[in-house]
Amino acid sequence: MTAASRYTYLGPEGTFTEAALRSLPEAATRELVPTISVPAALDAVRNSEAAGALVPIENSVEGGVSATVDELASGAPLMIYREVVLPISFALLARPGTRLDSIKTVTGHPVAQPQVRVWLERHLPDAQWESAASNADGARLVQEGRFDAAFAGEFAAATYELEPLVTDIHDAQDAATRFVLVGRPARPAAPTGADKTSVVLWLRADHPGALMEVLQEFATCGVNMVRIESRPTGAGIGQYSFSVDCEGHISDRRVGEAMMGLKRLCRDVRYLGSYPRADAVRPTVRAGTADADFLTAADWLTRCLDGRPH
Repeated sequence: MTAASRYTYLGPEGTFTEAALRSLPEAATRELVPTISVPAALDAVRNSEAAGALVPIENSVEGGVSATVDELASGAPLMIYREVVLPISFALLARPGTRLDSIKTVTGHPVAQPQVRVWLERHLPDAQWESAASNADGARLVQEGRFDAAFAGEFAAATYELEPLVTDIHDAQDAATRFVLVGRPARPAAPTGADKTSVVLWLRADHPGALMEVLQEFATCGVNMVRIESRPTGAGIGQYSFSVDCEGHISDRRVGEAMMGLKRLCRDVRYLGSYPRADAVRPTVRAGTADADFLTAADWLTRCLDGRPH
């Protein structure tokens, strides 16, 4: 297959990322290629080796996935085109014949550890944890005999010839991970009425109220933020960028006005795309911030400038 029909994802085979990718209808007609890391998956898109990459960006227990948030804020620009939210529960996978009371070492992705910590302390208090590059990679390491057991998706057991000793492990009910399908920049898809817009912001200067000014742009235009996260820029202590997801599509007047306000206030704004919400929830648009309200206000201003009745 050509690069145009290839999707990359955080591998190896058997990750939750692969499961999320396979939930997309278009995945059935694509070549799905695992990579060793989030940067590798995204670089394949940047280098025109793949049309898209599916990577984790947010977890309901641990928050933002820093590798993805940072990669989208740096390097050649990319855009988010889809999101997938996948319920997460873990299975404890081990080689056939392993007993629970014989497990001394366990592994999994670092994001998995906080989601199984209570279970681990209750059932395997003496087991030593060591992180793996991904949950599926942890399963591979168990297959190779480097660890006794791994926390991964139950679906990974067959791939790595392991057995699930315990299933449906999760400290937090309704735990979920959000994934995004990322491609090269292009015109965003048409609005659906239930969309998100994502941006990265760099403040122009550090002064009292600088962040409040940014937040005020969203509030004034009636745009609800669903996630905001600060990340160090690497330029020194106290230097941060802000990763933001908000309700609405950039073609919505209230969102477009907010984006223009951010562009005026901030040193830089990176637009990461407008795309359908996985939960299909439509925003509540308060009085005075609908498209018709912005158009009425613009018409009123034009009449004032033209000296016409207003």
